[in-house]
Amino acid sequence: MNFISDNTAGASPRVMSALAAANEGPAAGYGADDWSRRVEERFGALFEREVAAFLVTTGTAANALALASLVRPWGAVLTHRESHVVEDECGAPEFFSDGAKLIELPGTGAKLTAATVTEALDHRQPGSFHNVQPQALSITQATACGTVYTPAEVRALRDASQARGLAFHMDGARFANAVASLGCSPAEITWKAGIDVLSFGGTKNGAWAAEAVIFFDKAMAEEMTWRRKRAGQTLSKGRFLGAQFEGLLAQDHWLDLARHANAQARRLSEAVAAGDKARLAWPVEANEVFIILPPALHATLQAAGVRYHPWSTRSLAPENALQPGEILARFVMSFATDPAEVTRLIALIG
Repeated sequence: MNFISDNTAGASPRVMSALAAANEGPAAGYGADDWSRRVEERFGALFEREVAAFLVTTGTAANALALASLVRPWGAVLTHRESHVVEDECGAPEFFSDGAKLIELPGTGAKLTAATVTEALDHRQPGSFHNVQPQALSITQATACGTVYTPAEVRALRDASQARGLAFHMDGARFANAVASLGCSPAEITWKAGIDVLSFGGTKNGAWAAEAVIFFDKAMAEEMTWRRKRAGQTLSKGRFLGAQFEGLLAQDHWLDLARHANAQARRLSEAVAAGDKARLAWPVEANEVFIILPPALHATLQAAGVRYHPWSTRSLAPENALQPGEILARFVMSFATDPAEVTRLIALIG
């Protein structure tokens, strides 16, 4: 019973079939292939407007290159202190932006609020060469704590940052899970709410290794051709990135995969909420379940071979503070999670 991460799952059979089909015959290199061209058109249809889409292999590359295109070396990115760009990118956003600073902000459930962003901006003097200048705001959707920003919350963040002219980036490593949870269109939660650039995640949701940096304003994408190449992310055989997205996006397969993962997370969360052995740290809004485990239950799960990830308590609300001996544990569901394994886990927790 492995619930450590959605990275532990393989690729969707449809994605593997698309890769096999793309393997037949020759194709132009370096993104000039038919698959990459069609995928950009598919993204345009999905988001209801013309976009510029740059395919890369990792979420780290997507986030780092997206932010590097939005900020200068003396600039700064406002983001949550538990965001992927802070915690999980090994300094790549700073490296590829030639030194732009990440300003880490607090927030329950790893979510930023408009008030927090406004306070952070008020603390920075515009035009002062003593201060790095905030030039971008980056949010994670779904967040590192499995919570989801609504379109209204995204718009409020846009309003809070727009007066200072900040660009708005969304790290969508689990974007599919967020869209499936909200039941809205991809456009409603991105550019219609004020997002300028989206890192569209495929790897956690059934791809083998495929992410996309999507610019909703093509003028903002002018540097990306060179930045992607300089970062070693312009694949010679780029058709195999395009093919993965073709397999994912066709017939809303990407959303079906996310719905399965979300449904298994919901099953587990409902069982925890109905019992009295453990409690939920935050509402379960996507495919991650964060459970506060008492020592005895933690020992039971470990003895049964259940695998999960101990988690930071920095984004817990005060009323959910851990009692002595308790741990906060993350359980992640994927498109490949076997419902029978969730049933076994529920029985152990029950």
